[in-house]
Amino acid sequence: MEIPVVRNVLEANDRIAGRLRADFARRGTLVLNLISSPGSGKTSLLERTLNDLAGEFRMAVIEGDLQTDNDARRVAASGAQAVQINTEGGCHLNSSMVSEALQALDCDGLDILFIENVGNLVCPTEFDCGEDAKIALLSVTEGDDKPQKYPYLFHKAKAMILNKIDLLPYVDFDVKKARAHACALNADLAVMEVSCRNHEGLEDWYEWLRAAAKAKKEAAHE
Repeated sequence: MEIPVVRNVLEANDRIAGRLRADFARRGTLVLNLISSPGSGKTSLLERTLNDLAGEFRMAVIEGDLQTDNDARRVAASGAQAVQINTEGGCHLNSSMVSEALQALDCDGLDILFIENVGNLVCPTEFDCGEDAKIALLSVTEGDDKPQKYPYLFHKAKAMILNKIDLLPYVDFDVKKARAHACALNADLAVMEVSCRNHEGLEDWYEWLRAAAKAKKEAAHE
């Protein structure tokens, strides 16, 4: 008996992601897919970023969560466009979900689109959403060996944000080890240490964003 072999289950996702990427490239919109464990501070980082850079960029957020629109409401309070995707138990966003969510956004003139993925370090890394870069968030309330335990994310990411550094005096977290583990997986990884509570290090993140957004716009006009 001939047994049918199922082709790569990601093929359909990748086709849609390719179309999204081409559209974002044409528009010059920088798209960043934020990935972390639950509670690492993705929404807090977005709130701070959206408020602090509101005068420089036109930004929007696609929020992914299992339930509720709590995070979307938080980021929308900054004045940025926001749309919520509730996965109803699904552990990640995919390109089809992002494509549908875009219909609820005004994408004309959009400089930066943030995709806040479902809290999970595995599945969101596997699914291309048409982004320019995956951004890994690691908070100091987690283990400094997270990059070793979840290597694929830190290998694929273009930047790692080490968040909640204001809590370093109160937790057992070795920053040097976390950086070394991550950079061993990805020598080109940009690493930024930040605190959304006291603003420490945020300007490094903003400079990274400015450079990435500028490069995207320049590429769109070539």
